Amino acid sequence: MKYVLISFLLITLSLTLINCSDGPINKITLQNIADGDVYLNFRGTQTLVPSGSTIELQDIDKGEYEYETVYEVPSEATSFTAEGEMSGTLILTAGTKILIIYSSVFSEGSYSIFASVTSSDDLTEGILPDPIGP
Repeated sequence: MKYVLISFLLITLSLTLINCSDGPINKITLQNIADGDVYLNFRGTQTLVPSGSTIELQDIDKGEYEYETVYEVPSEATSFTAEGEMSGTLILTAGTKILIIYSSVFSEGSYSIFASVTSSDDLTEGILPDPIGP
């Protein structure tokens, strides 16, 4: 009887430990289709994203993180601008997937780089529908 009880407790303990996880993994994907390299300053590190490549950052804890983008300007450019979400705050909850796409236009000596950020999180959570609207 002792062995059955001990076996039962060990099996229960092992099943409990298997089910204990930190939850779904957060991931940030950086896609650079711009003409020059891009550097993402995030969580105290700088990540190089060469032109034409995609980099993934995984196993990021839940929380709010600030980020900044640094970019290379082609040497032929006489002027340059940056538009979109080149810096800001990323909010990660359990299982968040974020995609940041960098693109650019280079025309007549003017270089423009754009950043677009999308998230898999449903931002309408907790918002009640408009009782008057359609």
